[in-house]
Parts: sequence; structure tokens; C-alpha cells
Amino acid sequence: MAIIDEIKNSFKTGSTLTRLIYFNLAVYLAIQLAIIILHLFNASEYEYYILANLGVPWDTNILMAKPWTAFTYMFVHKDFFHILFNMLWLYWFGKIFLSYLSERQLLAVYIMGGLTGSFLYVISYNLLPGLHNQMTAQIAIGASASIMAIVISIAVLVPDYKIYVVFLGAVKIIYVALTVFVLSSLIDFSVNTGGKIAHIGGALFGYIFILRYKKGKDLTIYFSRFIDFFAKIVKPEKKMKVSYKKPVDDFEFNKRKAEERKEIDHILDKISKNGYDSLSKEEKEKLFKMKS
Repeated sequence: MAIIDEIKNSFKTGSTLTRLIYFNLAVYLAIQLAIIILHLFNASEYEYYILANLGVPWDTNILMAKPWTAFTYMFVHKDFFHILFNMLWLYWFGKIFLSYLSERQLLAVYIMGGLTGSFLYVISYNLLPGLHNQMTAQIAIGASASIMAIVISIAVLVPDYKIYVVFLGAVKIIYVALTVFVLSSLIDFSVNTGGKIAHIGGALFGYIFILRYKKGKDLTIYFSRFIDFFAKIVKPEKKMKVSYKKPVDDFEFNKRKAEERKEIDHILDKISKNGYDSLSKEEKEKLFKMKS
């Protein structure tokens, strides 16, 4: 239970980056648990339906029936190494991102980069002949597009930032980001084509976001306003309770002041006769309050 409490506390007090990693891990573990249960009950054929209701489909008819998948897919992983490398990249580049931009912007770039990736994925499969002819029930899953948006955005913002790479030493972040992009999005394009198209969409958003940001235009501001609006609906602000005291007239005010002067004179007289140490705790507190 101590470990669970530590995780809960870390999630509550941690940064947006920490919460994104935890959320991805939680979804991954939930899917793995569901797969294990299906296997134990000899119902492994239903495994696909879990992913089919979380991954974003290229078929627009299916997407219209499951519009939430354009959002949920960016938190879904099935393979261990898929989520491992994604979370490592998210952590490394997310830490650098938060050194220059806000937590709210990190969340916005993650979500909006993922949405751009899903949009480009769906559009490409429906408009490009070479992809449209692949009439398969393909879906896209994974946080790669969202993470690519973060990687490219921070690399374009601070291209000269140095990252220490094993066996290479200090390397500019722009070169690391470009290497990651090329290897994960362009090499062997025929394998995991849909996922790589989503990567390109995420990278494109990250690039445009920083270009506009450098010109004083923050594309994430609308997302932030939406989050604030949604938060107010879910958890409205508590109204401040204001209490009104009955105004004190001159007679009551003068009477109270006279009583206070009488008390302070008594305390001062006691000090002059027996010293400060002769005062009770209450008398010392009264004297301190009157002095302040």
C-alpha cells in the first residue's frame, strides 16, 4: 500500500510531464490486464475490440461512429518496447521543454500534436491512392505523434541546446531531433505506414507551433482556454462567503478604547512594580498585540 500511496502522491504533486507518463502507463497496464483476462477465459478473439475502440481508424465511417478515438489513440500502447521508448523520449525531451515553456503548453502540444497526427493519418488514407487501396481494418495507436510534436517544437525553439549522447558526447538537440524523426518516420516507410504518417503530422504541428510562437502567436492559447472552461464546469469555483459586521458607533468605539487603555495601564503598572516576568501568559500576549 505504501507504494500505491507514493504513486498517488507523485501523481498529485508531480508536473504535467509526470502525469502524462503515469496516464500512459496506467492505460497500458489496464489493456494488458484485459488481455490476460480474455486469455484466461479463452476469449482472445475479443482482444482486437479493445484496441478497435481506442485506436483511431482510417475509415471515416468508423471514425464518425467512434470520434473519441482521435483522442484516445495517443495514450494507447500494446507492446512493451513501444511504450518504453515512447515514455523515455517523452521524459527526456519533456524535461527540456519545461525548461523553456510552461506545463500547460506541454499538455497542449502533446494533445494538439496527437490530433494533428490522427488528422493527417485519416486524410492520407482516404485521399492518397497508394494508401486508400489498402482496404484493411487498420487503426493507429501510440503516443509517438504527440511526442514527436514535443521533440520537434523544443528542438526548433532552442536548436543549439546540447544533449550528451553516449559515445558521441555533446550533440545539438536539433541534430538529435532530426535523427529521431528520420529513423522513426521516414526510414522503411512501407512498414507501419499509418503510424509514420501520424509521426509526420505531430512533427508538423510542433514545427508550426514554434514558428508562430517566435512571432508572438501562441497556438496553444485556445486549448488552454478550453481546459479552463471545462475545469470550471467540472469543478466550479467556490463562492467567497462575505460576512458583514454591524458598524460600531462612536459610543461603543470610545467605550472599547477606554477598556483597552485601562488594561494596558494595569499591565504597565504591574511591570514597574514586579518586572516583566511577573506577567501571566495572557497579559504578555495582550501587551504584544497592543504594541503591534
